[in-house]
Amino acid sequence: MLEDYFRQYGLIAVFTVVAVVLPGTLLVVSWLFSYIRVRPKKPTATKKNPYECGMELIGDRWPQFNFRYYMFAILFVIFDVETIFIYPWAVHFGQLGLFAFIEMLVFILILVVGWAYAWRYKALEWR
Repeated sequence: MLEDYFRQYGLIAVFTVVAVVLPGTLLVVSWLFSYIRVRPKKPTATKKNPYECGMELIGDRWPQFNFRYYMFAILFVIFDVETIFIYPWAVHFGQLGLFAFIEMLVFILILVVGWAYAWRYKALEWR
């Protein structure tokens, strides 16, 4: 039983090593190929321009976006994705018992605290 436990974690360790070593090796090989001139390196002004769907870039390369867009997106993702977790619980509510009900109350309480925090610091207002 214990060796099966370690075998499962061994597989995770093997996958982790492969996930780190393979991309690193490919980057190093590509870098080495640039030194022995297998990989071409001929930068031009056209190649250095950012590509935007076949259209010329309008404005600066790094446009500054208003932080409020990110704030609304993050709040939407937080509350939308967390609310999706409530649906499977509601479908199996009769089979789960009192412990699952208390866990869901704690979960909803955490969501309400986050919502109240965002509301108190006026993160939900569009100025």
